[in-house]
Amino acid sequence: MMARHPLDTTLILLIGLAIATLIASRSVPIAWLGNIVVLGLAALKGRWILLDFLGLRSVPAIWRGLITAWVLAVASLAWAASVARLLI
Repeated sequence: MMARHPLDTTLILLIGLAIATLIASRSVPIAWLGNIVVLGLAALKGRWILLDFLGLRSVPAIWRGLITAWVLAVASLAWAASVARLLI
């Protein structure tokens, strides 16, 4: 049996998360809760892409932490904008 390349596993996980995002966007009845779920899954996908496909998994921990903080900041700002839109 052939061993799988680590990027193949990551790609399968990303496809699964994309499908989960589509399901969550249609099935969560509360708008702001659906936004949290969708943006959380998007942040998780973004982190996996940055770490695995850009090869940042092997960099020092401080850089991985900064990249994760940046992805979370972008997702948080997107969520805040969506909540502000719901309140207006």
